Amino acid sequence: MRELLLNEEIYTRVVEELMVGAEKFLWIVTADIKDLHVVRGRRAVPLLSVLADLVENGVGVRLIHAKEPGPMFRKDFDRFPVLVESDLFERALCPRVHTKAVIADGRRAFVGSPNLTGAGMGAKHPDKRNFEAGFLTDEREDVTRLMEWTD
Repeated sequence: MRELLLNEEIYTRVVEELMVGAEKFLWIVTADIKDLHVVRGRRAVPLLSVLADLVENGVGVRLIHAKEPGPMFRKDFDRFPVLVESDLFERALCPRVHTKAVIADGRRAFVGSPNLTGAGMGAKHPDKRNFEAGFLTDEREDVTRLMEWTD
């Protein structure tokens, strides 16, 4: 399967399904990172809350980004000590990263234009979000090649 995702489809398929649904590991690669929120019932929580829940449930999370995160992300990060204390969370700053990709469990991957921000991932109101596109795939060759390159 190779599925083209546009704008708010990225939020639904990548954030709510791919990221939240990871069972073994989740790798996120992005150039820019800000305080993206995920809808949970009637409220929205920081993506960091979701990542902390994954780590607490035994899911390894790797976050590779090029720039220092935005101020709200940094503030929220301090609210989730498991992300500092657990060996299951790995965060790397690499200023040469321009790739935007999400890999879950070695089975599915998304590669596209959006950074890990609300406007990029389609979480913002249509008047405030970016125009973004990308592909979601479960093609073994694509996922394996992307994982080897990322690693």
